[in-house]
Formats: sequence, structure tokens, C-alpha cells
Amino acid sequence: MTDSHDIPKTQIPPQPSFMEAFWYWLRLGFISFGGPAGQIAIMHHDLVEKKRWISEKRFLHALNYCMVLPGPEAQQLATYIGWLMHRTWGGLVAGGLFVLPSLLILMGLTYVYLTYGEQPAVVGVFYGIKPAVVAIVLFAAYRIGSRALKNQWLWLISLASFLAIAVFNVPFPMIVITAVILGYFGGHYFPTVFSAQGGHKASAVYYGRALIDDDTPTPAHANLSKRYMLNILVVGLGLWCLVMGLLFLRYGWYGTLTQMGWFFTKAALLTFGGAYAVLPYVYQGAVDYYQWLTPTQMIDGFALGETTPGPLIMVVAFVGFVGGWSQQLFGSIHPITAGVAAASIVTFFTFLPSFLFIFIGAPLIESSQGNLKLTAPLIAITAAVVGVILSLALFFAAHVFKPELIYIHQLIVGGIDFLAVMMALVGFIALFRYKLSVIKLIFVSGFIGYLATLVLG
Repeated sequence: MTDSHDIPKTQIPPQPSFMEAFWYWLRLGFISFGGPAGQIAIMHHDLVEKKRWISEKRFLHALNYCMVLPGPEAQQLATYIGWLMHRTWGGLVAGGLFVLPSLLILMGLTYVYLTYGEQPAVVGVFYGIKPAVVAIVLFAAYRIGSRALKNQWLWLISLASFLAIAVFNVPFPMIVITAVILGYFGGHYFPTVFSAQGGHKASAVYYGRALIDDDTPTPAHANLSKRYMLNILVVGLGLWCLVMGLLFLRYGWYGTLTQMGWFFTKAALLTFGGAYAVLPYVYQGAVDYYQWLTPTQMIDGFALGETTPGPLIMVVAFVGFVGGWSQQLFGSIHPITAGVAAASIVTFFTFLPSFLFIFIGAPLIESSQGNLKLTAPLIAITAAVVGVILSLALFFAAHVFKPELIYIHQLIVGGIDFLAVMMALVGFIALFRYKLSVIKLIFVSGFIGYLATLVLG
């Protein structure tokens, strides 16, 4: 592969071939650990600093657009850059390979989990992982809240969203819609309260001339074309209608696969703020409403999602696999086939909108090289998301610390698992104070849980 370290900074690197880009995106799909921040950092190091396929300014311009979209921003950024370099097929390859390795790995881990999950050693590992999950989600709420809640009014929106979903069980879509309305009118009448926090800014470091540099003209295929955008929209909606129509004809509207397609289409359009924001919605639907999996399985799936490469929203593939397996879609003798089919269907409907957002919106962004800023509605959504994520931590804690406690306003009965509480507190401190990586925390916690079950079990 081309390495631009040996190319003078004043010289533009050569154009990589489609296959060279293909192998890079495939490798990225297997090493993209660390959540969106880690994944974006990897791409910045590789594409801006090392290979110089794109300048930092153009890289961050694309990233700022992806940040305001619903969906996984790192996967969308890969799709954007792949599209910019090698047209639509380049975007499909970049975005698809960002997801495919994670899907295959997660399906394999889910099969092992469902087949051997009752073994004492596996039970012990997941016993230790569950408190770590509580710490991870709680830390996510803190991390996002420390950036987003800049004044008392945004704090109030966050508190209201927490109470709405945790106490009154308000559906997540209603919370998002309310936040949009508050942000729209608040930005008009109280602009200082809902002022944009700004996007990512370029550093002062100069890495040299890039293939797609600051002053590089927009490629011909990336120019704004209403016909191209309309074609993409027709193809995207056509694919959605085709798959949904086939599911409807084969299983009916209330069939499990059909309902999964519809539910995760809605989830894909609500992922403002990343996977942590939409997980409570997935929890409400998959656990409480459809009962595709249990609360404990949802926590375990979150842990597995954190240990695999790719976007964290890939936990939906776990939800689909477990739902297809438990519902015995193809009979009791084909549970793995049902699991693979459901996980694939869920992944398709979750990520299809992300590709459409990039292929339709990127030409608009390339046509104007101004700095993108978050609008007031998006700032309000982000504030609401903090409260929603905090409620997710509470959901998980209720089942980890107190399995008998199903919801926060029910009467507390029985004992509390103080070992799990202590492990969660230590995990949060490790993340907050010592900057321990999420993956290390999960593996260490799993090992401690395994030892605890040996000693205490």
C-alpha cells in the first residue's frame, strides 16, 4: 500500500487504485476498536497523516457533516471518503467493510453465547462484565454531558428527558421530537442558549500536500447533481421497499422479521448522539415490547458489542440474532439459520439510511466548503440524549445490582449485589481517573468475575 512518509510534503501522493483502497477499508473493518472517537482517530492517522489521501481540512469538513446526521458517524465518514475517492462503489465498499467484519464476528460470538452461555465459566465471565457495562454507560453520559450541557436550560432539557423515559416511560421518538421543537423555537427566541458549540477544528500541524487537498477542485462525480441525488433516492427507497415487501409477502406484517425491519428502520433515523442514545429505544422495543430478548441478554449483548470492531450500534445484530434464535423462525432444528437471517435483516435496515444520507447529502456539502455548525434543534437533541443515556445506565444497574428490581419506581425487595456495585464503581473510576480503555476494562472485569465465581460459587 502507498505510504506517503517517503514522499516530500510539497508533492501530491499518487492516486490509490480501487483495490488498494479496498484492502485498506477491509483492514480498517478488523481494527476499528475504541468506539467512534477511536475509529475516527485511526482514520485520521492513516488517511490524513500517513497516506495523505485527504487533507485535514477536508477530512474534518466531512466529519462535521457526519456528526449532525443520525447514524454511526465513523462509518458514515468512511463512506464519505470512499465515495469522494472512488465514486459510489468506493463509498459502498468503505462503508460496507466498516460493518461486515463486526457483523460476522458478532454473529459468531452470539452463537457461542447462546450455545455455551450456561456453562459456569461463561456465566462467571459475564457476571464480571455486567458491572463494567454499567460503568461504561454511566461514563458515556458524563463524557457527552460535560461537552453538551453548557447552561442551565440545557441541563433542564436533559433532566426532563431522563424523567420522561425513566419514570413515565415516554417513547424515545417522542423525546427526540420534543427536543427538536424546543430547539427550533428556542434557537429563534433565545439564540444564546442554543448557540452552536462548533464543529471539529483543524490542528496547526501541517502533514504535507494531500491527494484531496484544501484547494483541490471537487471531483466531477461529487458535483451537485439533482439527477444523481434523485437516482440514489429512488434506488435506496426501492431497495427498502423490495426487502420489506418480500418480508411482508412471506411472513405478513406482524411476522418477526418484518417487524424487525420496520423497528430498526425507525431506530436508524433516531440515532442522534450515537449508539448510546438509541440503545434505550432498542431496549424499550426489543426487550419490553417485542420481547425478542431478556434484559440480561441485552446487557450481555452490549458487552459483546464493545469487544468487537466496528460501530457500537452493531449490538443490534446481537438483538436480531437472539430474537431470531429464540423465536424459532425456521423451526427448532434451524436456530442458527434463523439467527443469521435476523441479524442480517436488522443490519440491512439499520445501515441503509446511513448510505443514503451520505450519497445524497455529500454533494451538497462538497458544493459549499464552509464550516458546518450544529443547529439549535440538534443541540437540544444532544442535551436530551444525555438524560436518555443516564436512564440506560439506570436500566442496566437495576438488573445488575438488583435483579428483582425491574423499574426504578417499583418497591425494592431482596438483597443488593454489593460486589457488582463495587466493581461498577471501580470501573467508573478506572475510566474517569485513569483513562482505562473500554476493551481492557471489559476483559479485566470478565476475568475478575470468573475468579469470583470460582471462589464464591
